[in-house]
Amino acid sequence: MFNSSNRGRESAPSSSQPANGNGKRAAAGSGLFSVIGPDVTVTGNIVAAADLHVDGRVEGDVVCGALTQGTDSAIHGGVTAETARIGGSIEGAVRVRQLLVERTARIAGDIEYEMITIESGGQIDGALRRVTSLTLTPAAPALLASTAKAEIEETQLVA
Repeated sequence: MFNSSNRGRESAPSSSQPANGNGKRAAAGSGLFSVIGPDVTVTGNIVAAADLHVDGRVEGDVVCGALTQGTDSAIHGGVTAETARIGGSIEGAVRVRQLLVERTARIAGDIEYEMITIESGGQIDGALRRVTSLTLTPAAPALLASTAKAEIEETQLVA
């Protein structure tokens, strides 16, 4: 079942995610990475200490360390993150230190940022406001512990 020539060897890390010293994927120093797949709809707010990749649909606010949004995904609510790479649609306010708006992105809402890159074709329908020091509420484990029960009770997953 297993090829003995592969024993004891770790697979090479992919170029899309950096590896930490022990070969595991790292995300914002926490080692965590969460994914909302294309067949998932989340109704309710998301608070994640981990980095978050959204390919599905979110009906609520998103707070995380780093957000990566797929081209066919949609977020109907506000987004707060340290960094964000937006490829889908967002209907709501965006507060991000470092923002990349990809050519497929559609944002309907005001944006506060420290650094922004907008690829040719990316669409924004709202006010852009550059701030020199953006104060973000970190998605810390303590915050998660205090809100986890309420968030779970409010959130419904539909596949």
